Amino acid sequence: MNTVERTLLTQIAVLIFALSLASGTALAHNQEPGGTAPELNAAAIPAQSSMAPAKPAADKLDINSATKDQLKALPGIGDVYSQKIIDGRPYRTKLDLVHKKIIPQATYDKIKDAIIAKQPKAGAMTAPK
Repeated sequence: MNTVERTLLTQIAVLIFALSLASGTALAHNQEPGGTAPELNAAAIPAQSSMAPAKPAADKLDINSATKDQLKALPGIGDVYSQKIIDGRPYRTKLDLVHKKIIPQATYDKIKDAIIAKQPKAGAMTAPK
């Protein structure tokens, strides 16, 4: 075997090693915490995107008008927190729940994608007496 053939075989071996290393790294990066690799399904890729909103605004619960039972259906919200949310109304933003110390940050993190703080329309406001 001459020098040119030996160099070519060495380069091919290095290329195969690099490709196997890159594919192994990609599989390890996409591996689920349980240790299994997810199925490669093109339809599932958009669902895993962190850029997609959890719920459309129409499906979100308005903390300014929700009933106690509707609030209690949220994760981490029971009788006490639902009553505190009602007592603290109105809210300018949903972050007011944390800023006004109505609920702790950890509880807010559980419900932030399921709630919204809608503002009353200008015509719906009552005139001062």
